[in-house]
Amino acid sequence: MTDASPDKLNFFATAPAPLSGILAAELRALGAHQPRPRGAGVEFCGDLELAYRVCLWSRLASRILLPIARFPAGDAQALYAGGQKIAWETHMNPDDSFAVACSQQRAKIQHTGFAALKLKDALVDRFRDRTGRRPPVDTRQPLLRIQLHLAGSEARVALDLSGESLHRRGYRQASGPAPLKETLAAAVLNFAEWPRIASQGGAFLDPMCGAGTLLMEALLMAADIAPGSFRRRFGFQGWRQHQPQLWAKLIEEAAERRAQGLASVVPIRGSDNDTRAVELTRSCLQQAGLDDHVELTQCPVGHYLQTISPPAEQGLLACNPPYGQRLNQADLNGLYQQLGGLRQGRFRAWEFAFLTSRDGPSLAAGEPASCVAVNNGPLDCQIQIFVPPAATLAYSPEDIDLNGFRNRVIKNLKHRKRWAKRNAIHCYRLYDADLPDFAFAVDIYTSDETWVHVQEYAPPKNIDPKRAEARRVLARQCLAALLDIPLQRLVFKSRQRQRGAQQYQRLDETGQSLEVSEGGCRFIVNLTDHLDTGLFLDHRPLRLKIQAEANEKRFLNLFAYTASASVHAALGGAASTLSVDLSANYRDWGLRNLALNRCDRFINRYLQADCLEWLDLQTQDPEQRFDLIFCDPPTFSNSKRMRREFDVQRDHAALIHSAMQLLDPGGLMYFSSNRRGFRLDSEALDGLQVEDISRATIPEDFHNRPNIHKAFKITQE
Repeated sequence: MTDASPDKLNFFATAPAPLSGILAAELRALGAHQPRPRGAGVEFCGDLELAYRVCLWSRLASRILLPIARFPAGDAQALYAGGQKIAWETHMNPDDSFAVACSQQRAKIQHTGFAALKLKDALVDRFRDRTGRRPPVDTRQPLLRIQLHLAGSEARVALDLSGESLHRRGYRQASGPAPLKETLAAAVLNFAEWPRIASQGGAFLDPMCGAGTLLMEALLMAADIAPGSFRRRFGFQGWRQHQPQLWAKLIEEAAERRAQGLASVVPIRGSDNDTRAVELTRSCLQQAGLDDHVELTQCPVGHYLQTISPPAEQGLLACNPPYGQRLNQADLNGLYQQLGGLRQGRFRAWEFAFLTSRDGPSLAAGEPASCVAVNNGPLDCQIQIFVPPAATLAYSPEDIDLNGFRNRVIKNLKHRKRWAKRNAIHCYRLYDADLPDFAFAVDIYTSDETWVHVQEYAPPKNIDPKRAEARRVLARQCLAALLDIPLQRLVFKSRQRQRGAQQYQRLDETGQSLEVSEGGCRFIVNLTDHLDTGLFLDHRPLRLKIQAEANEKRFLNLFAYTASASVHAALGGAASTLSVDLSANYRDWGLRNLALNRCDRFINRYLQADCLEWLDLQTQDPEQRFDLIFCDPPTFSNSKRMRREFDVQRDHAALIHSAMQLLDPGGLMYFSSNRRGFRLDSEALDGLQVEDISRATIPEDFHNRPNIHKAFKITQE
């Protein structure tokens, strides 16, 4: 596992392997540092507050483990000796009850019960030797649960902070004959992007709700309710280092979010032909205090499917239909045909998610947009996601010629993948409005998984909006198929000219962050919350140039954004770096990037300040000098926090002169602008030596947009 920084702890969240990718994304959104899928779970770093938050808010994790020891255990004696060296007294008191669970993977000691007994003996013997007391074992409700995992000849010991499995939310008193785990239900909804649909006002419907697991999880997501808020106890509450005040703060925050979320929750409806199942669902809702927010009916499923009407124009229909154990084959086939038929009828504008048997009958719903193999208990199942066909948008696929777009993406992908691999490039532009009818910028971000970030350039006003929407849907499906990724890893945005406060607005709050690398540097990118992701791909050659030239230099990064150029300079051996930007969000983001690369915070600083005002103060009484300066100002800014409006075309000469006053003799400055049609005012820069290096700094993946930016190398004459 990746080492955590001194103020962070290492954790492991368990989950079935098919869910590890979406669990890693969920952990990032909760604030986890460096979540990395590893087999049946995800490793991540963070502080104790994060661990509490994950226990309270994770919808996908089964357990949250805090590793405390790792030692050789080739035989029982070595296991006992290693267990005795653990400082158990820092985790529990002599009279606290505990239990040890053991798992193994090709271990030297294969009998897990025997291994758990040896670790138990080591623990109680250590306490007996030091205190004369032996902690009691309680396998049903221990104060502290300990997890032992044996791999080969190594033992790994962890504390189970969750206690009982996190799928036990606490709102269920009983379950039906074919219970669906809450974590699997949450995974179905996650793959179907239900949080996005709900945020857009979409409704939810489960026509075969059973004991109501999908309904409950859909409501908890839509109303921003912590799934762990119904539980009476977590494992960390029996841990000696538990901080009750910190936990109380998170519980209070969750209660506030619940109240706000329930104030405007979207329509959620469910039905089942089993009276007992409907009563079980109603009981769960009452237990959770949520029975006023779900409309339940008891009705034969065939009749219900024939008569239901969509409670909203758009939404998600999700269900876990019977697999055949309780229905004969003819009835099962008819039921699946009805379900699939809804996509062509009243619900054609809705999205669908089904958890079905892998060898079950066809849904007659066409090809799914994505399909994920999972297990529902002992049963081999699959999650199938269907999105609205383009016909629902008033245009059929035949009305829109997708062949040119598909062929161009295939051609670009074949070339760019080889080029990226050859140059160790993990984030690059695949397609950039190559065809006028498909005006998209498609960027690939490779982390543990491949993600696609798509920006659509605003279509001309004479284009039918419905046709543009149909084209968008088709392009999204085409990209997901060609790149072999599920739709939830393809992020679509609309890029258009922004004015005033629009340029600073957040687009989303989902926090889809990834860790990516470039030139040996590591960066956090966010694909959802802002128009830009935190890493300007067209500046890649310029950042690498700075890295190559920064050794022993004092580096200044003006309008630093997320400090990516500063990271390159620091890893290039800069004597010091100073990043300056007005945005508190970018400052925090930049500090995270610097910390991620282990850049010394005392010599790699980030100053939140108005760059223009800061330059005025520095040039009046220069306290600092720099050998290398990078300045990449915005095209336009009129932030209320700035003393004056800034326009790069009008004001760039004054900005450059101010920055050059901080440059030591022999130093150089790189100036860049992404303003379309930018022209450097050479006359106003008289006395400076300016070299246009734009062509040399345009990367190969932007070759068809040679005007993506202008870049200049500036020195004193």
